[in-house]
Amino acid sequence: MTDFNTSPETTVPAKTLLVIGYVWPEPNSSAAGSRMLQLIQALQQGGYTVHYGSPAEFSEHATDLPALNIQPHKLALNCSSFDDFIQRLKPDAVMFDRFMMEEQFGWRVEKYCPQALRILDTEDLHCLRHARAAMIKADPQQPVIQPPAEFMHSELAVREIAAILRCDLSLMISEFEMDWLQSQFNVPATQLLYLPFMQAEKNTAQTVPDFSRRQHFISIGNFRHEPNWDAVRYLKESLWPAIRQQLPQAELHIYGAYPPPKATQLHNARQGFLVKGWADDAQQVVRSARVMLAPLRFGAGLKGKLIDAAECGTPAVTTAIGAEGMYAPGSEAALVANSAEEFIQQAVALYQDEAQWLRLQKNGLNLIRSRFSFAEHAPRLQQRLAAICKNIQAHRQQHFYSMMLRHHSLKSTQYMAQWIEAKNRIQ
Repeated sequence: MTDFNTSPETTVPAKTLLVIGYVWPEPNSSAAGSRMLQLIQALQQGGYTVHYGSPAEFSEHATDLPALNIQPHKLALNCSSFDDFIQRLKPDAVMFDRFMMEEQFGWRVEKYCPQALRILDTEDLHCLRHARAAMIKADPQQPVIQPPAEFMHSELAVREIAAILRCDLSLMISEFEMDWLQSQFNVPATQLLYLPFMQAEKNTAQTVPDFSRRQHFISIGNFRHEPNWDAVRYLKESLWPAIRQQLPQAELHIYGAYPPPKATQLHNARQGFLVKGWADDAQQVVRSARVMLAPLRFGAGLKGKLIDAAECGTPAVTTAIGAEGMYAPGSEAALVANSAEEFIQQAVALYQDEAQWLRLQKNGLNLIRSRFSFAEHAPRLQQRLAAICKNIQAHRQQHFYSMMLRHHSLKSTQYMAQWIEAKNRIQ
């Protein structure tokens, strides 16, 4: 990895993309890591040379970026060294990975590289996820799709929506979130692009194990993601005891990156509740299970675990939150439960009913091809960026509130960052 403070000046290719990441991509740890690499691959195919910078500490689980023709750079927060770096790089486009990176670096991009196309990859809407989490804490028995205004209009929402409006284009992983931003916050459709997970075409129908060769339930998800940890506790306390009572030979295998001690302490072989932690090959463990359990009580975006389940031919039982944005109307590719009792009943029935299991498996495999195809969505991204870049000033002129927010944000965040930098220098 190179540090941009010492990188030599080089000849910049015709089309350069700088991705500013909240973390280094870990495709084996989280759906967000896989999503980022899908976006980069699509943009590389669109003619961009990609540089990836992040202020995060490098992780042993991070993907090998140079092997993918991606140049990594270690960035510093609240440091003018970034200004020199971006002036040398002169990127044609800058993509912020999550709104916090736009807050931190957006004003510097605006000041030192004003012509660069600014893209925000939201991953999921943080303000929606946090509003739903707050609702669950207020009333654990009542998961909600649409939080009321007192939860929705939070400080986090103000920050996130402002970042979306400051960018030329925001990539939205869920159709629900596309509609939600337009109906609740009047975000112009011209600043949004629906871009779900983009899965490469695979001939999996002949390779997935059949019903008789599978056993046990699986739940999987990065433990650092709060909805996943809540789902594990919900399984342990409310769902698994009743499922196990009806299926005493079945086990529940819990996988996920970064399990904390409070998670591993839930492991109980006698109860068939096995906390496995990190999976070297997530698709292999999903493919070996008979049923995926995803009792998500809050969250946002799309759920990578359910994409994996469909791709691996592993039928799932989930909630309305888990299913949001996943399944086309009238296409039953998973079972959706609206209560703990219904979830337990559906999990037990699906585990034993081969005919229903086969129908859901077939629908899930078709789902990946029909809704989440890389070959379909990657060209849409490339074409939209090309259309905006063709006349970026005209695109910006039609969004006055964006211009206004960028103007005021440039001043406020610039002065705060410069104050922090001066303070750090003195210390």
